[in-house]
Amino acid sequence: MALDRWIALVILMISLAYGYTAFFTMDEGLPPFMKFNAIWPSTFPKGLSVMAVICALIILLSPQKADAGPKAGDIDYRRLLDYKLGQATALLAMMVIYALALRPVGFLISTVAFLVISALILGERKLHILIPIAVIAAGVVWYLVQQVLGIYLRPLPFFMGTGG
Repeated sequence: MALDRWIALVILMISLAYGYTAFFTMDEGLPPFMKFNAIWPSTFPKGLSVMAVICALIILLSPQKADAGPKAGDIDYRRLLDYKLGQATALLAMMVIYALALRPVGFLISTVAFLVISALILGERKLHILIPIAVIAAGVVWYLVQQVLGIYLRPLPFFMGTGG
């Protein structure tokens, strides 16, 4: 089986677990007044899981191409060590650290740190451009989530107040 089908199979399994969580367990803790809203916290995860399952099934069930060898630009899993695995692993570690730091550190500081450090890992060295863009992006996303969507997102660390 080709690499893209293995990846689609993994994505299908993750999407099914995510979809099960979104459809059956995510809304159990909602207060009664929130159940009258048109959009629930599980609405986007439900749509995302359904779309991911459909895309994974399309890749898995589509006819397989004749094996003519890897083309230019294709990922050749037999030469996996030739790729920049250190950067990819560091980015995955940064995502885990970011997820763990969101609550104690707050959204704004953890997001700016994640964006700046991730860009540095990828080779960006123009800090005078990188830092303002990271600050503006984190601020805009926080404003949209907090003020427009009405979803509480702790902007600052707990010892600096709630900020909302």
